Amino acid sequence: MATRAAQRRERLYVDGEWLETENAIPVSDLADGGTFAQVTAADPAAAHAALEAAHEIKPRMRETTVVERAKWCEAIAEGLREREEELAEVIVREAGKPISSARGEVGQAAERFDRAAEEARNVVSQGEYREGSTEGHEGWQAIVKHEPIGAVLCITPYNYPLATTALQVAPALAAGNSVLLKPASKTPISAAILADVISEVDGIPDGAFNFVPGEASEIGDVLSGDDRVNAIAMTGSSGAGKHVARESGMVNLHMELGGNAPAIVFEDADLTDVAGNCAKGSFKYAGQRCSAVSRVLAHESVHDDLVELIDGQMDAWSAGDLFEEDTALGPLISEEQADWVAELVEDAVDKGAEIVRGGSRRAPEGVPDELADQFFEPTLLANVPHDARIVDEEQFGPIAAVTTFSDEEEAIEIANSSDLALDAAVFTSDHKRAMNVANRVDAGAVRINGAPSHGMGDIPFGGNKDSGIGREGLDASIHEMMREKSIIL
Repeated sequence: MATRAAQRRERLYVDGEWLETENAIPVSDLADGGTFAQVTAADPAAAHAALEAAHEIKPRMRETTVVERAKWCEAIAEGLREREEELAEVIVREAGKPISSARGEVGQAAERFDRAAEEARNVVSQGEYREGSTEGHEGWQAIVKHEPIGAVLCITPYNYPLATTALQVAPALAAGNSVLLKPASKTPISAAILADVISEVDGIPDGAFNFVPGEASEIGDVLSGDDRVNAIAMTGSSGAGKHVARESGMVNLHMELGGNAPAIVFEDADLTDVAGNCAKGSFKYAGQRCSAVSRVLAHESVHDDLVELIDGQMDAWSAGDLFEEDTALGPLISEEQADWVAELVEDAVDKGAEIVRGGSRRAPEGVPDELADQFFEPTLLANVPHDARIVDEEQFGPIAAVTTFSDEEEAIEIANSSDLALDAAVFTSDHKRAMNVANRVDAGAVRINGAPSHGMGDIPFGGNKDSGIGREGLDASIHEMMREKSIIL
C-alpha cells in the first residue's frame, strides 16, 4: 500500500492567480478512509470572475497560432508524465480506482494532449477554397477557415477524472479557446494538478485556463447560464445534462451522458470470447463507466452456456487493496451509488431474475468500516425479465445482467427500449447479420464482436436519445469547438 501523503489543500485558478474562498470541499479517501484532501469551493463571485477572465481573453486567443497552441499541449502532456506517480495515487484515492488502471489513465490523458496538438494542426490546415457556381455569382472566390468558438465550459465526471478532463480541455485549448474547468466535486484533485501543470506552461495567457471547482448547486447554473460561454462540453448523467441544456441558452452543446449498453449475443457467436468481453465490459472499474456492458441479450438457445462461461470469468474480478497491482475492483464512488445498485438488483430478483453469483455488499478484508458499504460484489444475474428496471436504466455498478431473446427482431426491440442509446455490441459470426443489427440498433456506436471501446478519442463517441448531444473525440471535439468563417474575395 502506498504511504499516505499529508493532507493537501488545492485552490482555485482564475485569470492566472491561485485563489481561496471561505469554503472548501473535503475529498474522501477511497483507499484508506477519511479524507485526504480539500479543494477550495468556488462561490458565485469566483465563478463570475472566471467567466469574465475567459471572456476578456477571447480576442487574444484568436490571435494565437496553431503552432503556439500545439506547443502548449505538448508541454502539458510532458508535465503530466512528470507527475505520473503523484497523479496515479490521487486517482486511486479520490476515484477508488486500482493503481494499474490509475497509471493507465495518466498516460491516456497525456497522450490526448499530444494528439490534440496534431489534430488541431490538421483541422487548421484543411480550410476550403470555393468559387461562385450560381448565376450572378460568377467569378466570386471565397476561403472558408476555422476559428476558435470562444469560451468553453468543461464539466467533467468522477469516473475518469483526468482522462475525460483531458478529452475536453485538450481540444478546447488546441482549438484556441479559453477554458473554464468545473470538475466533479467528488474527484477534483487530479484536475487541480492538471491546473498546476497548465499554469507552469510558458505562453498560455492569463485567463485562457480557469479552474473552478465547486458544488453544482452553488455555481453550476452561474457557469452554464452565462452568455459569455460559447460552448459547453459535459460528461455526466442524463438528468444533469438536461438541466444544463435548459440553463445554457444559445451555445454549442457537446454532451456525452448516460449509457446502458446492450451486448447482443447470437447463437453462432464464439461464446468463450463473448464471456471474456462481457465480464470485462461489465466489471471494469466496478461498472462505473458509461460504455460498460450493462445488459447481455443472449439468444435463448445459448443463454445457459453463456451464463456458465461468464461465471467462470468472475474469479478474476476481485476487490482488494487498491495499491496492489493485481487488484481488479475497488469501491463504488459513494454509499448512495451502492444503494442504487442494490435497488436495481433487488428489483430484478423480485421480478424473477436468478442470482448466479454475488448480489450483495461485501468488502474485502482490511477495508475501513466507513468504506465497507461502498463495495458491491461482482454480480451475475440470469434469466432477467424484460420488465426489470436494470434492462432499461443505467446502473453504474458491477452487474452482468443476462436476459434472453428469441429472434433478431426481439433483440433489437429490447435493445432499443431504453431511453439511453450510447453504446452497443453485437456478437455473431455472420457478417451480414452483424451489419444489419448494427445499423438498426439505436446507439451512437456499435462494436462488432467486442465490448464497447473508443480508443484514445480517434473514433467519434457520443449517444442518441437521452445519452447526449454531438460526438466527442479529439478530431470530433476540435471541430465542435471551432466555428467556420467564410471570407468572400
